[in-house]
Amino acid sequence: MSYIEEHDIDNLESGRLTFDFKGYLFKVLNLWKFVLLCVAMALLIAYFINVRKQNVYKLDSLIAVENDQNPFFTANTSISFNWGGVSGKVGKIITAIKTRSHNEKVVDSLQFYMEYLVQGKYRKEDIYKKAPFDFIIDKSKPQGLGVPIGIRFLNDSQFEVFTNFEEPSIRAQRYDDKSIFRISVQTNTFTKTFSDGQIIDLPFLNGKLTIKASENIKPGSEYYINFKSFDAIVDGYKQRMVIGPFSSDASSILRMQLAGNNKAKIVDYLNATSAILSRSELERKNLYATNTIRFIDSSLAAVNVELRDVTDEMNDFRKENKIINVSDEMTQISSQLRDYDIIKEREELKLNYLNNLETYLNTKTDYTNIAAPTSVGIEEGNILNSVSKIITLAAERQNLEYTTKEGSVIFKDLDNKINSEKNVLLETIDATKKSIRIQLSTVKKNIANLEAKLSGLPEDQQQFLKIQRKLDISQEAYDIYLAKRSEAAIVKAANISDITVIDEAKDIGGGRIGPNKSLNYMMALMMGFFIPMFLIFVIFLLDNTIHGSDEVEQLSKIPILGLIGKYNYKNNLIVFEKPKSAVSESFRAIRSSLQFIYKKQGKTEGRTLMITSSVSGEGKTFCSINIATVYALSGKKTILLGLDLRKPKIFGDFNIENDLGVVNYLIDENTFDEVKYSTHIENLDIVPSGPVPPNPSELLMSDKMKDLMANLRKNYDMIVLDTPPLGLVTDALELTQYADATIFMIRLDYTKKGMLSLINAKYRTGEVKNISFVLNFYKHKTNHNYGYGYGYGYGYGYGYGVYGNAYHEKDRKSIWKRLKRMFNRA
Repeated sequence: MSYIEEHDIDNLESGRLTFDFKGYLFKVLNLWKFVLLCVAMALLIAYFINVRKQNVYKLDSLIAVENDQNPFFTANTSISFNWGGVSGKVGKIITAIKTRSHNEKVVDSLQFYMEYLVQGKYRKEDIYKKAPFDFIIDKSKPQGLGVPIGIRFLNDSQFEVFTNFEEPSIRAQRYDDKSIFRISVQTNTFTKTFSDGQIIDLPFLNGKLTIKASENIKPGSEYYINFKSFDAIVDGYKQRMVIGPFSSDASSILRMQLAGNNKAKIVDYLNATSAILSRSELERKNLYATNTIRFIDSSLAAVNVELRDVTDEMNDFRKENKIINVSDEMTQISSQLRDYDIIKEREELKLNYLNNLETYLNTKTDYTNIAAPTSVGIEEGNILNSVSKIITLAAERQNLEYTTKEGSVIFKDLDNKINSEKNVLLETIDATKKSIRIQLSTVKKNIANLEAKLSGLPEDQQQFLKIQRKLDISQEAYDIYLAKRSEAAIVKAANISDITVIDEAKDIGGGRIGPNKSLNYMMALMMGFFIPMFLIFVIFLLDNTIHGSDEVEQLSKIPILGLIGKYNYKNNLIVFEKPKSAVSESFRAIRSSLQFIYKKQGKTEGRTLMITSSVSGEGKTFCSINIATVYALSGKKTILLGLDLRKPKIFGDFNIENDLGVVNYLIDENTFDEVKYSTHIENLDIVPSGPVPPNPSELLMSDKMKDLMANLRKNYDMIVLDTPPLGLVTDALELTQYADATIFMIRLDYTKKGMLSLINAKYRTGEVKNISFVLNFYKHKTNHNYGYGYGYGYGYGYGYGVYGNAYHEKDRKSIWKRLKRMFNRA
């Protein structure tokens, strides 16, 4: 694993772990094209997102919540209306704007469930008021949902409705009752021609299309009408609407904000919200006055009937009787009786109002329809305050029913307040009724005394005075009610809403909040850079192969004898057939390095060189053949022994068969001369492995093998042993006793780092001696001093070019092969 690297043998034993940051950095530098490609692709994706994504705008408006006093309401006004204050009203307004009922009114008034669309570059664009026509919806009939219905104008007065249904039924909605159901439609393409103003009666479209007079429509131009679910649109606006105090210093001033794709729609929605909210608040504020006027109207109607009846009665009496002259004294008594009758009438009216109010409070739960007590002349302060509080609490509870679940703590608290105030009011009513009854009893006694004085008059005069009193009382009551009704109407008409628009929504340019193109490009730049960096890090983290010479130096104390570049050739005889190549020069350098090892040993007999590796495929046979060749070409009598008895390879390059070999000699089947072959290379003999035996290890451990090696040392200057992989089988360990020097092949980008721990252990215990590493498939960068083998190199190949490329033209590779090669290197 690449991030676990032991600096030396001591570190291998102690288990100290380090991260090869330098290696990671060079890995990134080596894949800079990949990083640059990822950054470019990320920026390209960000560009397409920016150009395709719809702009998002946010606009706002300001409203003030105040307690505006009616200009006609003064201390002298006989009808008292308690309008309430600002306290708590701001919270109610904020709650009301977020309710579904309020947003339903706004959406319904603007008909935002219907869209006018035109085909844009990337999508159908909402043109809203810019459409050259208006579609008047028939709300009593269904409109197809979610399917844009095309309108193609044929001329100035005719158009064609077209659409294409893929399914035999679609969802539809009637906007009068908001019901949704499925309707059957004609599949495939549908077209039908209509005239301007003609009623459109289709299963999926019902209404009338009128062309705007000021518009000049080009024939063939196409538009679309799209209907959406009413509830979905309401919910969308409800979620997007933001309202809160404008500042901490001005808590009664609220800012409404709304975001969307069409600024004209945002402006209309905010302004419609303010208008509907103001109207609703005024209706709530006028509720008390409206109830009072309704009560006075009903009472006025009754008094009017009574007045008409009494007038008719007086007229009939005058017709039947002569004009009657009554004395001044009797007239004065009659006037007093009339005054007492008026007092009696008023008190009975109050008593009747209180009885009705008591019955209403005990039998009803909706207390918003109570008329003002002052409408019947009740001026008791406790009654006025209690009725006003009950109506205010009841209206507040009614508003909360849209946003709060029944049974919540808020409702319980309001109900407790209403019940408490109602109990106080009922006690006050009872006490007031007792006081009124006492007053009525006194008035009735006075009336009886005065009527006794009139009893001495003739009957016709008594009848006249009685009718006259009734007429005067009815007229007085009528005048009082009419005055109070006019007064209440004036107060209501002059009343203004507590909600005032300070700054209405308006499109003055700007307002765009998205998409944040700069942020998108910045995010793309960061992701385009860090994602490939992370991928490279993961690859580097999981990569456990050896890529360069310094990695070998970190993982082992065993010295590096030489480097062999990658060379694409038809066979393994590169040194013989391409003697001027850089690879051939590399093998000559290895030969020179081996001479230092052999000189230190001071032996006079033939020298042996064992070549092994960790696994198959690392270039062991390739190295064996070419090292044997360089020695033979230098005049040394050389023999190459194929001791990889399990997987023999060396015979193919010399055009010989593997029928006879070392195995046949070791089992005494053939003599050594019979299994030895002279090659076309001067001074080079070869002994192939022969047929694969069932017991290769035992054959290599036999005395026959010892005798063979002893004889070869006497007859040859150089004996090269091509052995099995050390990491797979133990055969190579059996042959180390015959090796004066050992080469362990490491193929870059192939050999696993863990394999070096095996050879390190055997080197540390002395099982292998005079061992050196040779790095195969070495690649050197021509333009930078990094890459595989960064920071390390030998000066081989003077005048021959880069390793593996001397005297050869560069291969022309496709882009796909280059990318594949780049990822393989990663």
